[in-house]
Amino acid sequence: MLRRTLLHLLLAAFSLAASEPKPLVIAVDSIGITVSDLDKSVDFYTSVLSFEKVSEYEADGDAFEHLTGVFGLRLRTARLRLGSEFIELTEYLAPKGLPVPPGSRSNDRWFQHIAIITGDMERAYQHLRRHKVQHASSGPQRLPAWNKNAGGIDAFYFKDPDGHALEVLAFPPDKGNPKWRQPSDRLFLGIDHTAIVVADTETSLRFYRDTLGLQVAGESENYGIEQERLNNVFGARLRITALRAASGPGIEFLEYLAPRDGRPYPLEARANDLIHWQTRFTGPAVEVAEGRLRAARAPFLSTGAVAVPASTSNFSKALTARDPDGHAFQIVEPRPR
Repeated sequence: MLRRTLLHLLLAAFSLAASEPKPLVIAVDSIGITVSDLDKSVDFYTSVLSFEKVSEYEADGDAFEHLTGVFGLRLRTARLRLGSEFIELTEYLAPKGLPVPPGSRSNDRWFQHIAIITGDMERAYQHLRRHKVQHASSGPQRLPAWNKNAGGIDAFYFKDPDGHALEVLAFPPDKGNPKWRQPSDRLFLGIDHTAIVVADTETSLRFYRDTLGLQVAGESENYGIEQERLNNVFGARLRITALRAASGPGIEFLEYLAPRDGRPYPLEARANDLIHWQTRFTGPAVEVAEGRLRAARAPFLSTGAVAVPASTSNFSKALTARDPDGHAFQIVEPRPR
């Protein structure tokens, strides 16, 4: 009797596990940013921030029009690497998009940045000063020790030539991925995460955790003068939630508990506007992802799953959609080898 009961429990557990949907994404491949002048941006990221240019392509035609939702396009894209992480910079030669909205602040919901890791914040800050980067923070900030999950982290916000927000980040010995503590003679080591402003953490968790399949990796609530000066938002109080896929940079939610006057993502924004960032995930099956995302009523930028020309990437299919706050993401399917 006991053996039969145990067998039934095991079968029920197996059946439940088999019925749970598999994650739509398995890794974060890269972070994409639309830029106004590809050559100028590549020069900035390679000469100032030590990225390495890996590849470049130019494209037009139906596939990319259907993937981006921009008709009549011609684009140039460069893939850059820092450590083991990647970004992709895209210039739309035609049609040109809109600039970043004037007066953009860190609590506006189109805000997104990448966190670049350094082992020496003072040296990194002086390096950025010599290159005359535009400050977004008043200067490097050390988060206070009372904050168990973030205390001792040094951070500084600045901007690239198009006004995109970037962060340089230094972890204390007891925090961050152990790989950031490996000996290195490089000033900038890699990308820890990309951060996005969200209106409601629970809504974003239902999407990124429950629909896409990412795992929660950490949480904190940050406030105080250091956080205010870092974000350059008076009275800033943030709920921060970190998520990760099996590999690649993390995704960090920034929910402003105060002030709650950040502007929503513009409904009319397109992929050729300089406001556009996109997080690219790899997944096992883009058509399956399309079906589940449509069931979840995610807004699509692409017409659906699109076949990608072999001459431009090692992905066979891709789709582009938006999360509940308007942040764009891609899911791509690796090309069979």
